[in-house]
Amino acid sequence: MAAVVAGAGTTAPGRPERAPTRAAVPGQAEARALGDPTRHRIFRYVAEAHHPMRVAELTELVGLNHNAVRQHLVVLRQAGLVLEEAEARARPGRPRLFYQLNPEARGTWGTDGPYALLAALLSEAVRTHSSPREVGRRAGKERALEMAASGTVTGLGQDLVAGGFRPQAGSGALGCEFVLQRCAFAAVAAGDPAICQLHLGMVEGLAEGLGEHATVDLVPEGPLQGGCRVSVHIPAHAPGSA
Repeated sequence: MAAVVAGAGTTAPGRPERAPTRAAVPGQAEARALGDPTRHRIFRYVAEAHHPMRVAELTELVGLNHNAVRQHLVVLRQAGLVLEEAEARARPGRPRLFYQLNPEARGTWGTDGPYALLAALLSEAVRTHSSPREVGRRAGKERALEMAASGTVTGLGQDLVAGGFRPQAGSGALGCEFVLQRCAFAAVAAGDPAICQLHLGMVEGLAEGLGEHATVDLVPEGPLQGGCRVSVHIPAHAPGSA
């Protein structure tokens, strides 16, 4: 899926680096990177965090100085296990760096993968007799509460990156367009349209939770080849809109 969004907001951290494509089977570089106990602890902290982590947070958790933690993060980044992003800031000075799990590493090395989330949401749909879209909307609203205050463009972009959808931002008829190059649920979405409805609900709930009165529409293209679209229109009078 992809998102087309009119209106913009800014927040910190800024735009994450593009996630490097990883091999289907975790490689030796990752194993070497995680072979160091301290580096493995840092990886676990980053992987389990609900927000991108600053170096200062990690130094407190592992009890090392700033430079030592940075060196460990460089190794994890080079192995494709974490992503680095620079703070979006207007004031002078060097921007702070934030780190988060590479979405394509989800489901490896003891981390929860996208199918664990999918299974939990589908189970909720059965248990509560709700439609997949309704369950997705609830999950999206909960996700919005975990995020720092941001505009819909920023929030959706960060969430799509974190979900492993490889969004590409560009201009669209309604503003910013995120074209998803990958479907994190492709193995099952190809044979069940309910999965796309679930993800549509998640995007709708996230947009609603971010508070810009957005309306959302789905334009599917097929999960196996990527390129599905979700158009999100923010009224001109909405708070934070352009």
